Amino acid sequence: MNTYRPYSSLPPVVLALLVVNGGMFLLEHSAANQLIDLLALWPVAVPVSPLLGMTPPSFEPWQLVSYSFLHGSIMHLLLNMYALWLFGTRMENVWGSKVFALYYFVCVIGAGLVQLYVASQAAKQGGVYPTIGASGGVFGLLLAFGMTFPNERLMLIFPPIVLKAKWFVLIYGAIELWAGVTGTEAGVAHFAHLGGMFFGLALLLYWRRHPPGFR
Repeated sequence: MNTYRPYSSLPPVVLALLVVNGGMFLLEHSAANQLIDLLALWPVAVPVSPLLGMTPPSFEPWQLVSYSFLHGSIMHLLLNMYALWLFGTRMENVWGSKVFALYYFVCVIGAGLVQLYVASQAAKQGGVYPTIGASGGVFGLLLAFGMTFPNERLMLIFPPIVLKAKWFVLIYGAIELWAGVTGTEAGVAHFAHLGGMFFGLALLLYWRRHPPGFR
């Protein structure tokens, strides 16, 4: 027997993620660099920095999740949280909270693994930098939304045009790939975004053959 589940405009996992991300942003900016050193995603085997004269923080396993709760600016936080609410709310209502949480964190960890490789390669050349932000999970949600509601119309901000979700996802993915390969917009973790989409796609394709047995 199917149980009716009313649509929620702020389902529990999305709400929890919004609260935790907001709380971590406040802590991050009241604790100087301590949370960045501990929770941001740092490259593996970081060499001694010639500028600092010391070894910067290095990779720890928990950073593959914790990095997603840190943001560099209020605009970075607001854009990610808006997208999390916009796409995540629809997907959590469709999937249920447990499936949604699993999918989101698979995308976050997958994005982190891809970015860890890219950042670790850059570190060998002296380009040591941490990665922060929920964008890997958000891009995974964007992909899921586009595959679940391909003909849903979305309004772009720049330029202000309307596109179907499936084209929005394809165009955004192509832009991220181009930006990552060419090095456009330095400081943006384009490969993390692509990693979130890739791992999200892999999980969605797996679920087509083996649907999750819980919601």
